[in-house]
Amino acid sequence: MAHSLVVYLHYLSIFLLFALLSIEHVQFKLPLDLRRARNLIITDLAYGVCAGVVLFTGLARVLWYGKGLDYYLGNSLFHAKVGLFIVIGLISVIPTFVFLNWRNSLQAGDVPSVSARQAKLVTGVIRLELLLLLIIPLLAVLMARGHGVID
Repeated sequence: MAHSLVVYLHYLSIFLLFALLSIEHVQFKLPLDLRRARNLIITDLAYGVCAGVVLFTGLARVLWYGKGLDYYLGNSLFHAKVGLFIVIGLISVIPTFVFLNWRNSLQAGDVPSVSARQAKLVTGVIRLELLLLLIIPLLAVLMARGHGVID
């Protein structure tokens, strides 16, 4: 039962991760208004929490509920999946810092100022995150079919 719950939470959190990032992409449009700025901060926070759940449940699968640590460590596709997840996490810092810098403006009741260059950077990073997130399930499917085993 615990195994099924961990797998379910892992898949659900992956879907939520993609959905939250898609919502972030749709919400981040210029000109920005106060409500959308606040919603972006909340969405980004939820995205971070969801990424933590993906990481925790994935780790639980590797250590306790999966095919065994040796299987995963001996698979190049697993290394690629984890690497992509880390890259996504690292680049997701860019929108997060932009959104967190809005706190003072929002507390004062002002709409945060966003330059066209900054908006283009954040939008590009979110799109790159979405693209990279789409690759991870492909690697998982290939791994489940026995590909990527390091001899």
